[in-house]
Amino acid sequence: MPLGINKIRQVKLPVTDLAKSVAWYRQLLDLQPVFEFYEEDAVRGVVLLEPNADLHIALRERAYCASHPHLNDFDAFALEVDSLDTFTELIKRADELGAPHGEIHDRGPYGAALDISDPDGTVIRFLYEPDTYPIGFAGLEFGPDGTPIGYEQPRLSDKS
Repeated sequence: MPLGINKIRQVKLPVTDLAKSVAWYRQLLDLQPVFEFYEEDAVRGVVLLEPNADLHIALRERAYCASHPHLNDFDAFALEVDSLDTFTELIKRADELGAPHGEIHDRGPYGAALDISDPDGTVIRFLYEPDTYPIGFAGLEFGPDGTPIGYEQPRLSDKS
């Protein structure tokens, strides 16, 4: 019997400047604020919503996070997009924000990817998966040029 988990409800990211990050995410992704967390005489966290996808992205001032985590150059999560045309619009918006981004990376039968860095250097990965996306297990080995080579059997052992 399945456990009953439906989806990832929220992603929470540590940020240095809450107001700047809220504005950045709202402009890049058309998000709406739906929650604020007020502590020690200031707003320390905000939850933003993308209503069409029911996606919540929470931002929390790093100074008020346990261990003050940094995700510099790390893609903590990926967002799926409907079409390759979305990448063009995301690149345009990233350029308007002065946000570093990579090129669109063709992944053959696995679609395409685009990385955009937020004001703290956390990478937001965007993925496009075509209708021909392989179903079932897929292992990917990345060659020296970054091109993925697929394999069909897991290489990681279940043994502890």
